[in-house]
Amino acid sequence: MKRSKSQFVLNNLVLTLISLLLCLPFIWMILTSLKPLEDVGKAEWWPKIFLWSNYKTIFTTEHIHYGRWYFNSLFIAFCVTFLQVITSSLAAFGFSRIKWKWRDRIFLLYLATMMVPALILMIPNFQIMIEMGLIDSYLGLIIPASFSAFGTFLIRQFMMSIPKSFDEAAEIDGANSWQVFWQIILPLSRPGLITLTIFTFMGNYNSFFWPIVMLKSEHKYTLPIGLLFFESSQGQQTNLLMAAITMSVIPMILVFVCLQKHLVKGIQLGGVKG
Repeated sequence: MKRSKSQFVLNNLVLTLISLLLCLPFIWMILTSLKPLEDVGKAEWWPKIFLWSNYKTIFTTEHIHYGRWYFNSLFIAFCVTFLQVITSSLAAFGFSRIKWKWRDRIFLLYLATMMVPALILMIPNFQIMIEMGLIDSYLGLIIPASFSAFGTFLIRQFMMSIPKSFDEAAEIDGANSWQVFWQIILPLSRPGLITLTIFTFMGNYNSFFWPIVMLKSEHKYTLPIGLLFFESSQGQQTNLLMAAITMSVIPMILVFVCLQKHLVKGIQLGGVKG
């Protein structure tokens, strides 16, 4: 019993030390964001003066439209997340609950698209956006990212684990396919939907390559592109850059903290029942 208790304490101590080590870069980022520019390169971690005005400066600097870029990233991430959850759940319902000819074969072809690197798909997607006249627009960023083979696969795994008897009971009561999907299958797939929501939001909020290819207007830039503007003719404004990055990670932290229980549950259920 004593050995078990001492082992428990030792394990927690080791995990605590590892967690602190992993947090050091984040702590350094926050402390650097509160320093004057001339103190950034010095060895001292702790700021001599806490310059909270750095956070105000990133929003008020003339050539840096940080507030607009912040809005753009949040808006695009929310739109893509909403649409991808809808499209993935509808496709997953068709691949898991409805029987039709060659369903499984087509699903395998659908999954095969996950093997194609995203950078290769960027060229045909860009050509399609040119034909549709969506270059340098929000829709050009949102539409291609609104469909996901991974999201469909993830939600399908949850829907496959739901007993067919639920569908049959609803159909006996007179429910159509849409009612079965919306009122029964979708609520039961909630852990998978939340897991997909987190993955999609974080992935699109941090997206860099597709926005930098599609966008030309500065006021439409997203945060990952906007952070490049903290390089001035006098050198890199590291203190302002760290303040901007600190602000940019807040939405991801909030999403993860609020939904972390559902994320862990969703991954466990998807891995076991799928």
